[in-house]
Amino acid sequence: MFTGIVQGTAKIVSIEKKEEFQTHTISLAEESRVGLTIGASVAHNGCCLTVTSIENELVKFDLMQATLKLTNLGELAVGDSVNIERAAKFGDEIGGHSMSGHISLTAEIDEVINTPNNRTLWFRIDRSAMRYVLEKGYVGLDGCSLTIGEVESDRFSVHLIPETLERTLFGERKVNDRINVEFDPQTQAIVNTVERVLAQRL
Repeated sequence: MFTGIVQGTAKIVSIEKKEEFQTHTISLAEESRVGLTIGASVAHNGCCLTVTSIENELVKFDLMQATLKLTNLGELAVGDSVNIERAAKFGDEIGGHSMSGHISLTAEIDEVINTPNNRTLWFRIDRSAMRYVLEKGYVGLDGCSLTIGEVESDRFSVHLIPETLERTLFGERKVNDRINVEFDPQTQAIVNTVERVLAQRL
């Protein structure tokens, strides 16, 4: 389980490509490696990956083809960075919302609005998935737990404070970038239940 509070970013130092399979090696800061063991879970842009090797600051993760296709991790190149979050421990403060690290789909950045003290990003997704996007609800974007701002027919916005822009990749993101999305599981459960009940009554 993850909280959606990104702890920082990590740079990809190598990508080993095989048939429908990749191994990504990242350079992980010392404070992010404390207690890290092989088999542990670390979210990359919100996607839960398993540690397969640790050699000092170099940490490796294997990615299956399904992960590469569904998320933006398949678009990465050596030198790119990813948002990083270690798995939550029992007793940790949950500052964001409960996240599984299982990506629902990707969104495209449709518009970027910069103001002196924050940044507003608009994301466009498949219209059928918009039923899980509720104004003032939560959504996981590249691993960040964020509050949804405005909602339109096939897009929604979030407002980002300077701390989020500094700690994550959202300070660098631009129009047309593809972002990993994880919907709030409670919202999904409620929407799916209501839709099923209504369908049974028709």
